Amino acid sequence: MRSERPILVTGATGFVGRALSAALLREGRAVRCASRAPERGRHLLAEVPWVRLDVNDPATIEPALAGCWAAYYLVHSMGDRQGDYARREREAAQAFAAAAARAGLERIIYLGGIRPLGRPSKHLASRLAVGALLRQGPVLTIELRAAMIVGHGSESWRICRDLAATLPGMILPRWTRSRSEPVALDDVLVALRRALDLPLARSASYDLPGPEPLTVREILRTTARVLDLPDPLFLDVPVLSPRLSAYWLRLVTRADWRVARELVHGLEHDLLARDDRYWSLIGHPHRLPFEEAARRAIAAEGPRRPRHFLDRLQQLRRQSTAHRQRRCRDDRLSDEGRALSSLASEVSLSRAQRETKEEP
Repeated sequence: MRSERPILVTGATGFVGRALSAALLREGRAVRCASRAPERGRHLLAEVPWVRLDVNDPATIEPALAGCWAAYYLVHSMGDRQGDYARREREAAQAFAAAAARAGLERIIYLGGIRPLGRPSKHLASRLAVGALLRQGPVLTIELRAAMIVGHGSESWRICRDLAATLPGMILPRWTRSRSEPVALDDVLVALRRALDLPLARSASYDLPGPEPLTVREILRTTARVLDLPDPLFLDVPVLSPRLSAYWLRLVTRADWRVARELVHGLEHDLLARDDRYWSLIGHPHRLPFEEAARRAIAAEGPRRPRHFLDRLQQLRRQSTAHRQRRCRDDRLSDEGRALSSLASEVSLSRAQRETKEEP
């Protein structure tokens, strides 16, 4: 019976995967968690079985799927350092779809990104391509597309939260006027869980908009208010591309810079949903407003606060100074080593000359 067969959650050590696995478990679902590092996952959620799965290693996919009736595809390669991540994501999606068919899966649920109103960035184009490849496969697939997910652990939320927390004033380039519909993690979890039971005649994609369209400026201002900070001062400038903006983000956010860079590139155009009909289909029309979602995300992170901008600069300066000191020490040791080597050569030469003179 379906109810007795497990549901595979890929990327289960990630921000959404961890929360989803716990939520499914509370519903009484049979869950199997998959990760490239299952030993780490067992420390996060010990109540479920963990298996190793690396979507870029096809040999690990089918064994992880064996016996499951559905799978959540929650993996990406955006922050990896290994070359062309978009190509690897496409290849991984094709391999997963094929393995899912061989394993007899009935459904795949994929969490991707909203299609922008303009040309998509590399990151968003890759997410959309993965969704299309999974839907074209032989297993029925529901692709759910979201903009920024507001929750503790979300990289896009972390960027906005850290900007609002660390900078009393900001230069806002043109791309920050773009609009999106941030959605609360709690609502995304409802969407993912109910996708298991949604009647489905063929594969389909749905958007997951939050209840209100917001510009980046409005997101930052609301986040500052939730943090009980003064309203930030904003200065609009017509320049400063997303590429340049990604560089200065390294100074003020804890987010992985490689991921932050791709996310910022995705903000060049509005990220607005085609419609919100999925929420009606699953009987969940009322979603958390952004301000309440932000409060929950901040409460979930505990007492930790990111460093002030000046503190961050001082930290970078200390790191740079320590790096120079190590270089100087290494150079000094290298010079001393060369001097000792030269001295040893001279001693050996002197000894050889003396022994030559002493020969009869």
